[in-house]
Amino acid sequence: MQLPVMPPVAPMLAKSVKEIPDLGHAEPKWDGFRTIVFRDGDEVVLGSRNERPLTRYFPELVDALKAHTPTRCVIDGEIVVATDDHLDFEALQQRIHPADSRVRLLAAQTPASFIGFDLLALDDLDLMPQPFGQRRARLVEALGDAADPIFVTPSTADLQQAREWFDSFEGAGLDGVVAKPLEGTYQPGKRSMFKIKHERTADCVVAGFRWHKTGDVVGSLLLGLYSDDGQLQHVGVTASFPMARRKTLLDELAPYRDVDLAQHPWGRWAEHEAGDQRRPGAVSRWNAGKDLSFVPLRPELVVEVAYDHMEGDRFRHIPSFRRWRPDRDPRSCTFDQLEEATDFRLSAILPGR
Repeated sequence: MQLPVMPPVAPMLAKSVKEIPDLGHAEPKWDGFRTIVFRDGDEVVLGSRNERPLTRYFPELVDALKAHTPTRCVIDGEIVVATDDHLDFEALQQRIHPADSRVRLLAAQTPASFIGFDLLALDDLDLMPQPFGQRRARLVEALGDAADPIFVTPSTADLQQAREWFDSFEGAGLDGVVAKPLEGTYQPGKRSMFKIKHERTADCVVAGFRWHKTGDVVGSLLLGLYSDDGQLQHVGVTASFPMARRKTLLDELAPYRDVDLAQHPWGRWAEHEAGDQRRPGAVSRWNAGKDLSFVPLRPELVVEVAYDHMEGDRFRHIPSFRRWRPDRDPRSCTFDQLEEATDFRLSAILPGR
């Protein structure tokens, strides 16, 4: 492979802001794996955000990229998987598997798509020093004949339309909106764009914690919500605390540690009898050696967390700790409090899919 921009390249990033800035360009924020495609003839490399190759996990995309992209190019974009015309991040995560036979099976069962949103190189030309507006125009031209599963992300210069996308596209599983300066050059690893994501709050039961990897302080709080049948479902963790706060949290949780695991609502997970529920003690998909055991707490503490959106019955990203809610009855912390996005179809965003 011999391109004017060679792997690995750290993708340009975005900083979070509260409102969509009027920069003359906005586009959907996809919920997938950030990927930079390097193609030189029959050679294709899919580079991830951490600059490690994803190529072996998406053989169907390698073939599609050969069919629908210029012979020599470098394209920044996102790999996504959809089921029932909605993005499905959990199905996408399942694609990362060590067994080649499993990779091939999943490629057929849950095929991925690639959404391109920036062009870093074309033929012998390094485009990264050029303004984004010019790179975008070249991308649209370069992928003008592309077809499913290769797409160019939609974009708009209309701030009002961007706001409408922010409200409606979430129903198809998208993350929010990204705004980009039209005059900006491509700056690997720097937060030179702007992302606007949904932020909501929820009151959750704290039913356990995990130790921090560095020692005897709190690593994360395990969060639960009560389902219609009265079961406390594990919905995620909150984990971003300064080290000093982790120490004081341990003191705050101490009065609630006098609980028998057999009497704990998640006690049977320790016996691998969780059924369809998510187990807080399950093995990590990304690190099989990671200790995910937890210290049970009496489910009497309620915490308010900020989150962007749910995926199924779990928080899609790790929510942020806001405050304790001593005024809330833990039994009142149910899924009913969660805001539901209006249903929207992915095919309405990507015509031809």
